[in-house]
Amino acid sequence: MAERIGTTCVQGGYRPGDAEPRQIPIYQSTTWKYDTSEHMGKLFDLEESGYFYTRLQNPTNDYVAAKICELEGGSAAMLTSSGQAANFFAVFNIAGCGDHVVASSAIYGGTYNLFVHTMARMGLECTFVSPDCTDEELEAAFRPNTKCVFGETIANPALDVLDIERFAAAAHAHGVPLIVDNTFPTPVMCRPIEWGADIVTHSTTKYMDGHGATVGGAIVDSGKFDWMAHADKFPGLTTPDESYHGVVYAEKFGLGGAFITKATAQLMRDFGSIQSPMNAFLLNMGLESLHVRMPQHCKNGQAMAEFLSEHPKVRFVKYPGLPTDPYYELAQKYLPNGSCGVVSFGFTGGRAAAEQFMKSLKLAQIATHVADARTCVLHPANATHRQMNDAELEAAGIAPDMVRLSCGIESTEDLIADVEQALATI
Repeated sequence: MAERIGTTCVQGGYRPGDAEPRQIPIYQSTTWKYDTSEHMGKLFDLEESGYFYTRLQNPTNDYVAAKICELEGGSAAMLTSSGQAANFFAVFNIAGCGDHVVASSAIYGGTYNLFVHTMARMGLECTFVSPDCTDEELEAAFRPNTKCVFGETIANPALDVLDIERFAAAAHAHGVPLIVDNTFPTPVMCRPIEWGADIVTHSTTKYMDGHGATVGGAIVDSGKFDWMAHADKFPGLTTPDESYHGVVYAEKFGLGGAFITKATAQLMRDFGSIQSPMNAFLLNMGLESLHVRMPQHCKNGQAMAEFLSEHPKVRFVKYPGLPTDPYYELAQKYLPNGSCGVVSFGFTGGRAAAEQFMKSLKLAQIATHVADARTCVLHPANATHRQMNDAELEAAGIAPDMVRLSCGIESTEDLIADVEQALATI
């Protein structure tokens, strides 16, 4: 019987047997004991599956990763210590020194810095294209050494909606995968793999946890990209890995397992960006109510966007659920049941008005966070995107007076009343 997504949120990833714990166990252990070194040797050689050191894998983490994998409709998944680690692993697993990435310019500021500064020091180049670019502009961004295309389903905080099918088609025409960060919609509102995405990432810190309790990330492989068909582009997956006795991941683990196995066996081994078992346990608690919370987040976001769009002190509102929004049609295609609870808007009074508004809020709290059960607010140009100059901010769709309001799951009427009284102080 095919399960609906709400059932998967509650029961996916872990099904206890007779007399086994109803809740997933927390394997709070660094190591596992074995009777023979030969048995452990098989694990180190990837000849058998099992656990020997939590830096690589842990059963608690794997139960939760399996649930997220089911939610996204993928073939394999892994947890990471943060969303930043997830995006880094997803790209670095197939692209490194001397390689090139095409990315949407409308992405989270931390991911922008990762590509432009940190990964650039590793010898990887990135070409940014507007999510609204023409087909010709998108085509021109590719190079012979391009290894992937990256974008966000809903950009944080610009709220641009990625045309997943179009970007997937362009990526596949050049023999590379499309990686989509699906943090804001979550699989409850959008499943990018169904639209052609090959790898999906998440900052599980956001809606998936939903309570501001645990930092984490996840990577899901669709299992659909044929690495061997483009073997020359992805030698890390299609040629022997001498650090694991010559294993060829794409041959040994197939389409469904090669990408995540390599990311675990190589990158998690060497970088160690693992999510703690306790954090994975708490994340699972959040996932159990994700399908209940997301509709309320979207309801509040929609109502707030409609209220703000009619207020004289508000210069603009960005929310893909508004019929006047430039991404409305794409949102109707990819996010017909709602997008997220985040609304971005600016003020007729400019940056000073934005700062006055934020300090006058009572329910909404200023925090470097988003997508939480509690409403929070942030001034991106002064926080998450502080490292960008004005031109870079403009390319990312961020105005100096723009405020990002993340509507929680409180009463809709109370949230609007709080914003109304704060606007009255300007």
